[in-house]
Amino acid sequence: MLNAVGLANPGLEAVRDHELPWLVGRLRRARVLVNVAGAEVADYVRVVEQLTPLAGIAAFEINASCPNTAAGGLEFGAEPRALADLISRCRRVATRPLVAKLSPALPDIAAMAQVARDAGADAVTLVNTLPGALDGRLGNGFGGVSGPALLPIGVLATRRVTDRVGIPVIGVGGIRSTADARAYLDAGAALVAIGTAALADPRLPERVARELATDRG
Repeated sequence: MLNAVGLANPGLEAVRDHELPWLVGRLRRARVLVNVAGAEVADYVRVVEQLTPLAGIAAFEINASCPNTAAGGLEFGAEPRALADLISRCRRVATRPLVAKLSPALPDIAAMAQVARDAGADAVTLVNTLPGALDGRLGNGFGGVSGPALLPIGVLATRRVTDRVGIPVIGVGGIRSTADARAYLDAGAALVAIGTAALADPRLPERVARELATDRG
């Protein structure tokens, strides 16, 4: 899938006052990871700082693939100093675990995972979408590629990070079946996530989780 939907949401205040309390109150067994995005480091810090006191949040996932407006639009996760600054400043205000979400387009994703770990990240999510374009298909000209094409890319990134850095990995990208999820787990992932495939089949994550639990049993 190629999409350019952005990161639309109702805003910090609405999430803090309504969305998260509603979610936590109705899904008591859920482990809620809040994905945090921003145009500047201060945006991330503000979100983490204001949501940290809320009950029910298991971790903050810091989306380091967002463009840093203070650096001319370069992604936070593309440059070691920018990534370290982002994670360390979020770490100062967070009492929950931090997970850095990294782009598969990085030339050395394991090195950037180590930067995130050294700056205070407790885990990394691998991987985000790949940039892509089809002329005339998207309003802004480009978007993110997700779906099956990401599976081997995400599995390789997971293996490289777990082998070289040792930080826990949430594996995501291209999972459409229990076998795909196992590929991430076999590569060293501690958890897996399903995105694009769940849009077509919302019950898929539940089935995969159940089948993985059966395997362990």
